[in-house]
Amino acid sequence: MGQFIDLTAKDGFTFPAYVAEPAGQPKGAVVVLQEIFGVNSHIRSVADGYAAAGYLAVAPATFHRVKPGVELGYTDADMQAGFALKTEVEALPAPGVMQDVQAAVDYAARGGKVGIVGYCWGGLLTWRAASDVTGIAAAAPYYGGGMTMPDEIARKPKVPVLAQFGNQDHWIPLDSIEAFKAAHPDVIVHVYPTGHGFNCDQRGSYNAEAAATAKERTLAFFAEHLG
Repeated sequence: MGQFIDLTAKDGFTFPAYVAEPAGQPKGAVVVLQEIFGVNSHIRSVADGYAAAGYLAVAPATFHRVKPGVELGYTDADMQAGFALKTEVEALPAPGVMQDVQAAVDYAARGGKVGIVGYCWGGLLTWRAASDVTGIAAAAPYYGGGMTMPDEIARKPKVPVLAQFGNQDHWIPLDSIEAFKAAHPDVIVHVYPTGHGFNCDQRGSYNAEAAATAKERTLAFFAEHLG
């Protein structure tokens, strides 16, 4: 089990982050970026999982600039609330929440080389971090909503990227994934026979087989680049 600490971004803004420590000396660090539901029990369990795998895990509260203490579930009402908060954060003046991601990476660096993984909106932020955030060694976005749109495809990642999607994701059309793959031949892309949110065991869209395979691939990817 981890605990919340306070981090401070470059502009002086202070926000919470959930930190899970490995049992022994960290073999690296992983920043875990939330979905549109906050640093809820699922995201905390994901961070705990990376800590159990030997990494210092840090999950920053990326909604904190617009609303503190967000912890949503997965009902339709929660979805609408989360999407509204995400829209607010996306509307912040640049660099917006990316400076909070940077602060989380800077803190995580005490554990060694830093990887970054994110889910849904966190996947989009992970993809942006691959080009905009310093101090990361690898990025692993899961079904990043929006990252296959032309303006996001235009980004040039500075670190190795492993991107994972579902081919039945109604938020991320398959043709846009193909366009992403064509534009980024150096990015490792895996597409699973499942829908959006397949990693989350609290959602109806959870796919245990795809989640297990994706986690195995992500851990191997981080072992390669954070070792």
